[in-house]
Amino acid sequence: MKFRLALIAIIIGLILTSCGNPQKSEQPKEPEFDTIVTRTVLYRPGDYDSRNYRIPAIITAKDGSLVVATDKRKYNDADLPEDIDILINRSTDGGHTWSEPYTLVEGQGVGKGFGDCALVHTHDEGGLLAAFVGGCGFWQGRPENPLRTYVARSYDNGQTWTEPKDITDELYGANCPNEVSHTWWSAFFASGNGLMTSTERIMFVLAVRDTEEWTACNYVVYSDDNGETWNISGRASQRGDEAKVVELVDGRILMSIRHEGERWYNISEDGGLTWRPETSAWSDLVATACNGDIIRFSSVNEGAERNILLHSLPGPERRENVTVYASFDEGQTWPISKCIVPYDAAYSSLCILPDHSIGLYVEESNGDTLGYSMVFYNFNFR
Repeated sequence: MKFRLALIAIIIGLILTSCGNPQKSEQPKEPEFDTIVTRTVLYRPGDYDSRNYRIPAIITAKDGSLVVATDKRKYNDADLPEDIDILINRSTDGGHTWSEPYTLVEGQGVGKGFGDCALVHTHDEGGLLAAFVGGCGFWQGRPENPLRTYVARSYDNGQTWTEPKDITDELYGANCPNEVSHTWWSAFFASGNGLMTSTERIMFVLAVRDTEEWTACNYVVYSDDNGETWNISGRASQRGDEAKVVELVDGRILMSIRHEGERWYNISEDGGLTWRPETSAWSDLVATACNGDIIRFSSVNEGAERNILLHSLPGPERRENVTVYASFDEGQTWPISKCIVPYDAAYSSLCILPDHSIGLYVEESNGDTLGYSMVFYNFNFR
């Protein structure tokens, strides 16, 4: 009898423990960056009879190939209005080897060059869209003679591209009907990644000189019809430069803005149409004033264990030590990082490969006084 009573007591205790103190589910292990798997140089100064190369953009196409865009700065390393071409390369083996360059658009002399390319998916099968600028240069633009803005399309995952379409008069300048932007002096796309949201809106960020002052601010340019027509958002920053956007899991849009010191950011609650009146600053993202990239690595909305954002930046005090940071709380904090280029390096662009590893396309110079080489890196989480 005593045995039976003891057994009953044990069973009742187990039931009460199970009901009253449910086991907490284990949190997924916080990932860490792993070692670099691949490093491939695409361009060095002097290649293909060009003195310099700059301005990386990279995207993973729908067929899994990697597509990059690069400024071919033929005679010097200066920005527009210099004579610059934009080149496209593809890799079908995860970045180990790359195709010969495809000329997206060819400069025809000073004041007739092109540059600052950004890449984004479209809704088309095999569809990509490139946005870039051309002409007089950012600081030389005027409402009656603006820096021109263009888009070009690929329907075969970046192998071939359409002729550029000039969309300047839709966006800004004296010939634009928009009451806000028809007096703008100049604007250019932030090179690297654009964004296609879960609502199929396509967007890029513009750095805008909206008065004759020698300062820039930020607006989003967006399309709700697969890039056929374009519109301008409300202003996202009073002061800024090249900026990037990423969609948060709750549908808000997060903008990261180039700034010296603590990186600025802003948030849109309505899909990028309007923005908070004031920008905020990340205390754990400190960088020199330079273009970087921000993309989504994983989302619980797509079946992943956790939400992860990635951000690439150089610094903190000069253009060196390009580092990739990770956020596990939708961009509120950036607790882990990995320095990918431990010497002189500047602009960078990120992508996620089909095997869910990370790709970085970056300008770097390991003591080379001739200029930047354009280099692809591949690495993982573990």
